[in-house]
Amino acid sequence: MTHHDYTDTDKLEDVKVLHGMGYAQELERRMSRFSNFAISFSIICILSGGINSLAQATSGAGGAAIGIGWPLGCLVSAVFAIAMAQISSAYPTAGGLYHWGSILGNRGTGWLTAWFNLLGLITVLGAINVGTYYFFIGAFGGYLGIEDSTTVRIVFLAILTGLQALINHMGIGLTAKLTDFSGYLIFVTAIALAVVCLAVADSYDIGRLFTFSNYSGEAGGNVWPATSGAWVFLLGLLLPIYTITGYDASAHTSEETVKAAHSVPRGMVSSVLWSAVFGYIMLCSFVLMIPDMNAAAAQGWNVFFWAMGEQVNPLVKDILYFLIFICQFLCGLATVTSVSRMIFAFARDKGLPGSSALSKVSPQHRTPVAAIWTGSILSVLFVWGSSLVSIGETPVYTIVVSCTVIFLFFSFAIPIALGFFAWGTPKWNKMGPWDLGEAKFKLFAVLSALAMALIFIIGIQPPNEWALYITVGFLIVTAGVWYGFEQRRFRGPPIGDEVARRAAEIAAAEKAVGERA
Repeated sequence: MTHHDYTDTDKLEDVKVLHGMGYAQELERRMSRFSNFAISFSIICILSGGINSLAQATSGAGGAAIGIGWPLGCLVSAVFAIAMAQISSAYPTAGGLYHWGSILGNRGTGWLTAWFNLLGLITVLGAINVGTYYFFIGAFGGYLGIEDSTTVRIVFLAILTGLQALINHMGIGLTAKLTDFSGYLIFVTAIALAVVCLAVADSYDIGRLFTFSNYSGEAGGNVWPATSGAWVFLLGLLLPIYTITGYDASAHTSEETVKAAHSVPRGMVSSVLWSAVFGYIMLCSFVLMIPDMNAAAAQGWNVFFWAMGEQVNPLVKDILYFLIFICQFLCGLATVTSVSRMIFAFARDKGLPGSSALSKVSPQHRTPVAAIWTGSILSVLFVWGSSLVSIGETPVYTIVVSCTVIFLFFSFAIPIALGFFAWGTPKWNKMGPWDLGEAKFKLFAVLSALAMALIFIIGIQPPNEWALYITVGFLIVTAGVWYGFEQRRFRGPPIGDEVARRAAEIAAAEKAVGERA
């Protein structure tokens, strides 16, 4: 469905809902239901996280980390998506999580949610593009005579992120077209990779997918420190949990989506479902292709390139590498959209330094230009800064990727937990058109809390134990900033009487514009 299939009435209804929350329609509504799905599907991108983090499984519990671990980890992520979808249908605004945190809790919980989500998004953009860089070096570095170094990495990253920011700058129309294309390309490439893997496999040892091994320590190229088999299986769940995240992009682009209260929740849930299914087919096919699981585990982080080099025709392999690289680039592109809409929404309510500039929308392109470039530059600076430091044997970058996931899921968990207590009170007494019903929503809210505990526990294990100190440190700093400064200054999004006042102002302003025209 293209945006032309929607009527003006649909768009007017969306604008009315937005006005009812106290906001003017500044961004351009051009995204269809498919576009809203495609932006989350592009950020999840099974060809990015699924390939770049593969060693967490193959150098962990081996075949069972994919055969059993992938669906289990996807379920953990899906629990959050389903609970968030329910809230997004009732409150379809840009920077969704921040608004939900405020509306269902208070200014303080909204502010905390915003900071967790914002930090998670900026660092995840850096993490995605660094993954793309390492994939590019592994796939094409030999041909081009490029070797990894800090300078090459930062220059590559600056060019890559700059391109993604420029496309976003040019308007949501172009970005939506490219993320729509990315949605189709991920499907096609994942299927092509699966078909090629199955075609060149020496045999189909299905039992391998359900065989538990313990490749921690030396046997797995030291991807994980030596530990027990049960524990290394749990650590391997980080592969699907890392990969299946970013579906909050559907909520961040609510104000650019037509029929948002219907399209956004469906976009979230379906992006997780299809990523889980296609990711499973692709990764199971890859595991079946591996000539020798012990040799694959010993490759550590190089497992994907090693197995493809061993089994696949060089021309076919390079075509697949090229398609995967394009998908990874478009994954970063969609993430820039998500980051910038979060910055825009938080700045619109004066939540950030330089808020008046960050919340400006370009009259020509109808995009938050300052927010796009700020988020992109910060992600490159984050990678540059963290690549200069290491703690013991572990680069700071890998520790921060663990923090990224913890921050993102915390920002999901806070509004879900608040929703559990707020439902049925004046804060939230009406479900949106996408409605699970109270009992099912509350069940998913409880499951989200349990899933958050699991993610936190496995996210702070060696070699990422510093993630615990960074997360606790961040909580202490944010508490200090909130109680020291922001509590007195920050008003939060319009709630209660403020909504009515702002809605009246917007209506009066639009009426005046209409009369002048």
